[in-house]
Amino acid sequence: MAKVITMPRLSDTMTDGTVATWLKKVGDKINEGDILAEIETDKATMEFESFDAGTLLHIGIQEGETAPVDSLLAIIGKEGEDVSALLNGDAPKETKSEDKAPAKEEAPKEESKETKEAPKAEAPAAALPKGVIVVTMPRLSDTMTDGTVATWLKKVGDKVNEGDILAEIETDKATMEFESFNAGTLLSIGVKEGESAPVDTVLAIIGPEGTDVSGIIESYKKDGGAPAPKAEATEAPAEKSADKAEAPAEKQEAAPVATGDQRIFASPLAKKIAQDKGVNLAQVKGSGENGRIVKNDVENFTPAAAVQAPAKAAEATSAPAAAVRPFVPAGETSVEEVKNSQMRKVIARRLAESKFTAPHYYLTIEVAMDDAMKSRAVINSIPDTKVSFNDMVIKACAMALKKHPQVNSQWKDDVTVINHHVSIGVAVAVEDGLVVPVLKFTDQMSLSQIGTSVKDFAGRARNKKLQPAEMEGSTFTVSNLGMFGITEFTSIINQPNSAILSVGAIVEKPVVRNGNIVVGNTMKVTLACDHRTVDGATGAQFLQTLRQYLENPVTMLA
Repeated sequence: MAKVITMPRLSDTMTDGTVATWLKKVGDKINEGDILAEIETDKATMEFESFDAGTLLHIGIQEGETAPVDSLLAIIGKEGEDVSALLNGDAPKETKSEDKAPAKEEAPKEESKETKEAPKAEAPAAALPKGVIVVTMPRLSDTMTDGTVATWLKKVGDKVNEGDILAEIETDKATMEFESFNAGTLLSIGVKEGESAPVDTVLAIIGPEGTDVSGIIESYKKDGGAPAPKAEATEAPAEKSADKAEAPAEKQEAAPVATGDQRIFASPLAKKIAQDKGVNLAQVKGSGENGRIVKNDVENFTPAAAVQAPAKAAEATSAPAAAVRPFVPAGETSVEEVKNSQMRKVIARRLAESKFTAPHYYLTIEVAMDDAMKSRAVINSIPDTKVSFNDMVIKACAMALKKHPQVNSQWKDDVTVINHHVSIGVAVAVEDGLVVPVLKFTDQMSLSQIGTSVKDFAGRARNKKLQPAEMEGSTFTVSNLGMFGITEFTSIINQPNSAILSVGAIVEKPVVRNGNIVVGNTMKVTLACDHRTVDGATGAQFLQTLRQYLENPVTMLA
């Protein structure tokens, strides 16, 4: 009996889904576990597998089309089975003639293949030469609206295999490798290195070698596709485009470890091995495509092989220093314009939205840290154990949030969501701004687990290797500037959280205890609250509980 497959809910906030790619066509045999399609949600593009076996009899949502959750996506059943009864009233986009003769759907399916990844399904397939694929700027994080091409790893005229890394794309959260889901020749580049463009903008065009794709990007703009920057060499790709792309390739071969902004071309595995072995990738010569460093390069690396690298690295680093600190004669004004990164833009937008939509108020307490310092010294005396004061604050917050769930909440127009799980975001400063990796289910983690996770997150955050999923789902945030000597400060709430804790430095000073003035160690913490969800008394009670845990650390180990 035929089975109706509906648009799945692939994320907690998903209301609609877009079919990015169909991996099966009408008439194909389907096995349980086969990937049917790639579906773009509000957070990511995800593979959707079949839980049923049979023949794909009908496709209800074509590539590039968007439909609400639970809409008819496909029908699977026995080969030749009549599914017209299931379609009546359920698939308004299909005609009765198509319903009665599913085989006719193969024709539009062929068009879907040719227009794979086009910004809109309505874009005329006839405008594309046969076999040409339009690749658009992907949505690589849940908050991404624009992307910046940090590095092209392929140039116009290069052969592209399925799974090859096309480019490194900078999102609002990280720099990520973007791989090709298609094979062919890179015919045109729509967004140059260093340029930013909205999600769904034409990023590149892939197809048979020698295909004339001039005008395709412009036609997408006219036909309602996403707006795109001027394409790089859309005419005569084999000559004009390839010539323009040769310069970056030569730079990569001459200095494969760095471009003008000191980026290192290396596979993720090579970088991981280098980190584990303590190898400086700037000294490693890559043997991969365009000088890319691969696993074998790192494993076979010896310091003797790097005799020439330090000199080149020194030359590469000297120029930016001169540009950053130019000589300015006395009495003359000097200004410099620095292009805002995607991360900087998104930080500005989100913090402004938080500050002007959430009514902030602030509560500050002072915590005696003498016992915490003694406990930390004992804990760190255990071999292979390293716990920071920030780890102790995070643990105390997690336990306090379980007792005061109202602080662990988020505001929505019609309801307040109370989170009974605790996932704490930890603010980490990076070169371009700030990222907030999330410790999932923090209340279930030990102090040492928190310490190990935070250290790992901080290292990968500074190398721009955090994945978007690792920065989602926080219910509360901790920001610590104590290591910079800041004794007290306030933070802007990291929405959709209802609160954020600002942690200052531990200060040695005179304190009064039992009527006597003694030397003590104290730390100030400030809680910023969203008054829509957290009342003043609720925030104060949370801070009292937090102080009890920090001043009596043994209670956190029970």
